[in-house]
Amino acid sequence: MTKRFLIPATVALTILFQLSPAWAAKVGDTAPEFTATDTNGNLHKLSDYKGKFVVLEWSNRGCPYTQKHYNSGNMQQLQRQWTERGVIWLTVISSAPGKQGYITGTDENAYVKQVNAAPTAVLLDPTGALGHLYDAKTTPDIFIINPQGTLIYSGAIDDTPTTDVADIGKAKNYVAAALDEATAGKQVTVSTSRPYGCSVKYAD
Repeated sequence: MTKRFLIPATVALTILFQLSPAWAAKVGDTAPEFTATDTNGNLHKLSDYKGKFVVLEWSNRGCPYTQKHYNSGNMQQLQRQWTERGVIWLTVISSAPGKQGYITGTDENAYVKQVNAAPTAVLLDPTGALGHLYDAKTTPDIFIINPQGTLIYSGAIDDTPTTDVADIGKAKNYVAAALDEATAGKQVTVSTSRPYGCSVKYAD
């Protein structure tokens, strides 16, 4: 008779988050090419933005960690600050149909207008193909790609993994710091960090 071993759910979740596919994007490597459709039905390829900095921001508006940064206006401020400086900011929604955060293009466009968000575009990834390509784990989870196509940052938005809006002002914003350094021609001091937030709601 085959013996079955049960792993506690918390342990299994920890294992899941620690294991990364060998092919997943890694800081210092060339960022994987992708093609994805935005909320208006337009196609976006990473190669279309060669020569520009690109930010990929995984989002789920039902997640309290995402809400922390949108309800406070923190994420919108970052989006606006950097897109005005020529950075391409792509919000990515990898929630599968029936899962928290799944949204249609029309509804997401209404939400973007409601919260005054300012990404270059919102990419819909219901199959999880783009999320798995970059091994996005949480919402938010953020990746920065330089004009040469190299991944230069991967991880959390900041160093304070809470849902409390009041913590934003005292947090070190890793994304802002990385973009400040990289756009000034400097090496990114903190190039990786542990992402925090809700797990990306991929299909089972």
